[in-house]
Parts: sequence; structure tokens; C-alpha cells
Amino acid sequence: MRRIWKRLDRDAEPDTVGAMDRPTRLMDRRTKIIATIGPASDSEAALKGLIHAGMDVARLGLAHESLETALERFHRIRRVAADVDRPIGILVDLPGPKVRLGQLPDGGFALTEGEEVLLEPGDGPSSTERLTVSYDQLLRDVQVEDALTFGDGAVVARVVDRRGDALVARVVHGGPLRGRPGVHIPSDRLRVATPTDEDLRLLDAFIEVDVDMAALSFVRSAHDVRRIGTEPHPRGPLVVAKIETRAAVENLDAIIEASGAIMVARGDLGAECAIEDLPHLQKRIIQRCIALGRPAITATQMLESMVAAPTPTRAEASDVANAVFDGSSALMLSGETAIGDDPVNAVATMARIADRADDEFDYPGWAGQLAALHLHSSSEEDAVTNAMTMAAWRAAAETDAAAIVCISRTGFTVRSIARLRPEAKVLGFTNDERTYRQLSLSWGATPFLVSSAASLEELATTAVGIAKAGGHLRTGDLVAVLSGSREERGRMTDTLRLVRVT
Repeated sequence: MRRIWKRLDRDAEPDTVGAMDRPTRLMDRRTKIIATIGPASDSEAALKGLIHAGMDVARLGLAHESLETALERFHRIRRVAADVDRPIGILVDLPGPKVRLGQLPDGGFALTEGEEVLLEPGDGPSSTERLTVSYDQLLRDVQVEDALTFGDGAVVARVVDRRGDALVARVVHGGPLRGRPGVHIPSDRLRVATPTDEDLRLLDAFIEVDVDMAALSFVRSAHDVRRIGTEPHPRGPLVVAKIETRAAVENLDAIIEASGAIMVARGDLGAECAIEDLPHLQKRIIQRCIALGRPAITATQMLESMVAAPTPTRAEASDVANAVFDGSSALMLSGETAIGDDPVNAVATMARIADRADDEFDYPGWAGQLAALHLHSSSEEDAVTNAMTMAAWRAAAETDAAAIVCISRTGFTVRSIARLRPEAKVLGFTNDERTYRQLSLSWGATPFLVSSAASLEELATTAVGIAKAGGHLRTGDLVAVLSGSREERGRMTDTLRLVRVT
């Protein structure tokens, strides 16, 4: 009944809702949206449109543009976010040892089933007859009978012969290609390390400008994540490991523990694994992220048809909603916003679908699912925080608290409470600017930036006052305040209080 009343009461004025009606309080969309910024969306007007439509995090894909262009877009996003006073996080997606076709002609072209094309190693432009592949060891590592996929897996070709300095491939499933689409070669064949030297060079440039998050491609082990060598967040960027190889699935828990967040990169993962396994792998990866307290991003072909169409397919709408029901912290748009005909419409559409799915999310049943996942504590600090956030979730649910106010320097407390999917609002207060923006990725979290206070009591009072002034709380609301009692305890959260808003 709670979900139904919340939907029916959405148009009610806040001051008309009395104490008996508190179950009908308004809730903003909880699942976050990541939008890829590209030629179709990098103007200031377009960026403002994306933010107002519901973008929480802006993604810069470094495989498709120069460092100079990416840095220009980075600074433009920062300016626009400041203008509209929104904590928009910025995620740079490192290219990794990604194998790509050489640049296709403007507008691209389609490969048709049964057609034969030549594949040769190199970085030059591709043509309809000869596709260059940015992998020097192509002729050594790819064998006759190997299947190669292009883009997000829609185009498939099988190697049928060798001809001099090239491979001959016959198209099994045709389709359009444009730009510099990826070429999926089975990961157990590729003899390349992650991160690459180029990844580290690009990341250094973005660390200089205080980037918020960095996605690492082609991760196969926790060692790959540790090799990135950045300071732990928030002193450094939050590292997002992309799960797109069979080895990553096999080493999943260790990779999650070494990372700040996880991306289910369904394009390459779907090429690595049997397609019938992909939905189940998606659920498993998200569940392990929840159990280990990390945000989970679901990506690739979420609303792919909206690159050109004004509305998504029914299957795409269901895919987005099911990703929410699986427990995704964030959903990502790629070509839909980078090169699509109407990026703002794509974000607005995803926001509507996700918001409706949030309404129908099984909040009461989530606790039972979490119990089955065996919440993980890798240290005493984690164990204490897990216990305290569970207590805050239970207290908020049993007292019908309006919000859980989290006071957190690193964002760890917010991410820990977010995995419990409370019905109460999650308000995250921090004095660290990078944490403030990193919280844009956390499910349900509304971030606030505050200055340090003389005492925890003063900071808690300040936080509740800010939330009330911003319309997030009202006089008489009961809130749970969750924090650490001493700064030197770092990540440990050990204080919970219930406070009445005055």
C-alpha cells in the first residue's frame, strides 16, 4: 500500500501532508543515471539539458577522443554543474587494451551477412573492403574459425582464411558500424596488460584536475585494479572496475574488494560468455557488489534504439526496469547521449522508467535478500559500520523516519547504508569536495557539502538544518543520524541517534 499511496500523492503540496500521511511522502528517483558525453551532448546548453533531465554522472570515454578534447569537456561539465549548483560526478573511462577498428568513413557503413572482409593490423583508417585492427599481434593470436564481434556484439564475423598480411573474415551477422567500434577478441588470447601505459598517462592528466571516478577496462584480476596506483578515494578517484571478461567473473569477489565500484559491461561480457548466461551473470555481479558494499553500474545497450528513435523499444524499457529490480546503483547511457539524435530525451526517458521502477522496488523484501547474501566485513571497521548501518536501517523502518542523515568524510557510510535500500531518504553530508561528487553515483543518496564543525553534535545539527532549509525535511520529522564518533577512526561508523526536526 505504501508504494501505491506514494504514487497517488505525488502532486500533493508538502504542507498539506499531515502526520498521519507521512507514508505518502515524496521520494526522488533513487537509481542514478550516467550519461556519456560526446559530440551530440558536449555544448553548455546540451549539458544543462542533460542535468535537468536527470543525469547524475557524466562519462567521458577516452577511447574515442583526444586528451585535449576530453579535458575541454571535463572543464565545461564542471562549469555547467557549478552554474546549476548540482554535484555532477565525472567518470573517465580509460581505453584499456581495447582493440578497435581504424576510423570508419563519415557515417560509417553496414556489413552484410555472407560478405567477406579483410582484417589487417594497424591504426590507419578502415574501408568497406579492408578493416584495420589496432592490435599488432592480430595475425599471431587470432586463428581460422575464431569468431570476432564488432561494436557491442551486434556484428559478428568468423575468420575463414589468411591472405598475406591479413585475415579473411566472413560476416555471420551483419549490421551497421560507425566511428571506431571495438573488436572483441577472446580475452584468453590477448597478450596485453591492464592498465596500459597509455591508461596511466591519461589518468595522470585527469588526476591533476581532480577527476572524481575512473573506469578501468579489461580487468581480469584484483592485481589489475591495484596496478592503477592511485590514492584511495576520496584522496584519489573512485576506481570503477569493468567486468567484461571471463577471468573477471572467475575472480569477481577479489576484484570488487579492490575497487570502489563495479560496471557490468554487458557488451564484451556478452561476447565472452554464452548469451543465455548473461542475464544471470548480471544478477550475480550486482548481488556480490551489494554484499561487498560497492555501487554497481549496469551498462551497454540500455536504450540503444534511442540513438535514432524518439522512444525505446518495449524490451529496452523492461531491461532498464529489471536492472533497477536487480539492485543496480546506476544505469549508464552510451551512444544514446554521445552521438544520439536527442540525448536529453534519452536521459529523460531513462529517468522516467527508473523512477517508476524505484516505486515498485521491493523495499521490505530486500532485507531477506541481503540476509541470503551474507554481508561481508573484511575488517573490524567494516564490521562495526555494517552493524551500525543495519541498525540505522532497522530504526528508520520501525519508526517511519523521514530520512537517514549520514555524516561521512569518505562516503563509506553512505555507500554502506545505500546497499540496504532504505525507504527513508539517504542524505549524505561530507566536508570533502571529491566525496561530495562521488556520492552522485551512490543509490538514493542526496549529497551535501558542509564545512567542518567543532563537534559531531554541531555538525549533526547543521546537517539537519541544511536538509530542512532545502525542503528535504520538515518540522516534526524524525531522522536517524549516522556518523563516526572520532575523525581518526577513518572509515568506522559507530554513532547512531534518532533526532526530531525542530
